Amino acid sequence: MHGTFTDNDLSHVISADKAHVWHHLVQHKPFETSDPRIIVEGKGMRVWDQNGKEWLDAVSGAVWTVNVGYGRESIAKAVYDQTMKMCYFAQAAGSVPGALFAEKLIDKMPGMSRVYYCNSGSEANEKAFKMVRQIAHKKYGGKKTKILYRDRDYHGSTLAAMSAGGQEERNMQYGPFAPDFVKVPHCMEYRKHELGLEHLSGAAFGLAAANLIEEVILREGPETVGALCLEPVTAGGGVIEAPEGYWPRVQEICKQYDILLHIDEVVCGLGRTGTWFGYQHYGIQPDFVTMAKGVASGYAAIACMVATEEVFDLFKDDPSDKMNYFRDISTFGGCTAGPAAALENMRIIEDENLLDNCTAMGARMMANLEALKEKHAVIGDVRGKGLFLGAELVSDRDTKEPVDEALAQRVVAEAGNHGVIIGVTNRSVPGRNNTLCFSPALIATAADIDQITDAVDKALTTVFG
Repeated sequence: MHGTFTDNDLSHVISADKAHVWHHLVQHKPFETSDPRIIVEGKGMRVWDQNGKEWLDAVSGAVWTVNVGYGRESIAKAVYDQTMKMCYFAQAAGSVPGALFAEKLIDKMPGMSRVYYCNSGSEANEKAFKMVRQIAHKKYGGKKTKILYRDRDYHGSTLAAMSAGGQEERNMQYGPFAPDFVKVPHCMEYRKHELGLEHLSGAAFGLAAANLIEEVILREGPETVGALCLEPVTAGGGVIEAPEGYWPRVQEICKQYDILLHIDEVVCGLGRTGTWFGYQHYGIQPDFVTMAKGVASGYAAIACMVATEEVFDLFKDDPSDKMNYFRDISTFGGCTAGPAAALENMRIIEDENLLDNCTAMGARMMANLEALKEKHAVIGDVRGKGLFLGAELVSDRDTKEPVDEALAQRVVAEAGNHGVIIGVTNRSVPGRNNTLCFSPALIATAADIDQITDAVDKALTTVFG
């Protein structure tokens, strides 16, 4: 095994984990008779568990985060050097890496202007929600408080973020939720029959799907709607890219009804789709952009809420009025490790041309998945952008009946038996947890991509024949 752990060390780690750690998204009952998986080391795109097993990680840390791969000494050194000099001061004051990363980030985001540092993607989205509500009071006499969100999209795990969550299973048992969050329909062409738009395709479908948003706005009353929050590519809801024609019409609708456009780039940001941000594929100009996971590739915690100067100006007021600025704090937004790591993460992406690699390797992976679709009737659809791809599994291509999610989970397990970690939608949309998810690091090689899809091929053959 890689590393310096002894058997006794690992035995103690496993015991301590089982006795005291509450894992994310895991039912712990099985750990009464078995051990949790503990990842002890990572290098490049590979990780090793406590048993010495090597895995090719095709999901960048399981939650789409480690964009530049494991073991980047230069990022670790940047964090060390910065925290030894100045580790933390509340974000009411500035910091050297905070200022420099904000400048570099805004350079990649024409039309955007201001960076608000915070702790997580969920919290970044909440900052934008709070700003929308405060703008409603400052500018619209308490109206325009409603925030629209899209079916199948996900914006975080706090109660307000879940209030804007379009994945019913993630929300079950956690209500009641915050008021004035209103759902709009999804834009998934593969399941356009769910929207009553089965007669349309391509740009015509995209335009019609966007117009469904306008219908909701008119029903709610445009004077009550303050913002529309969307993922550029729906992530955990099934890796869904909007069809041609959708985004220009969304932008047009927001301008027509004076609605702020909030793009949640927590998954897609910092190169995942082959551009710095997913929305940049579509020629739109958001008012808010939120990001987290790939900003520092998991080497330090950092999230950002980025706004236009026009939004920022709404919070500049007479200093004698103590209530009219954005009265908010995010404790760990003052940590300097995050922006220090983010600066080096961005340098790596630039110097190693990882956006181009993402595009090239994404095209290779899409071609491989299309070939698997030809071979395996259980694959109903493959879709995505860059190195963010999905393959939806169905029991019948004609009816598009999803496979039982237990079978989809078996495919993940079988791929693991071939040394590859892949993902699958789960605990998200009832009856629709049937999409295999892939988000390998932006450093992926052709050999890595082929190894991933070869493992999927073998897994599908084992599970479905």
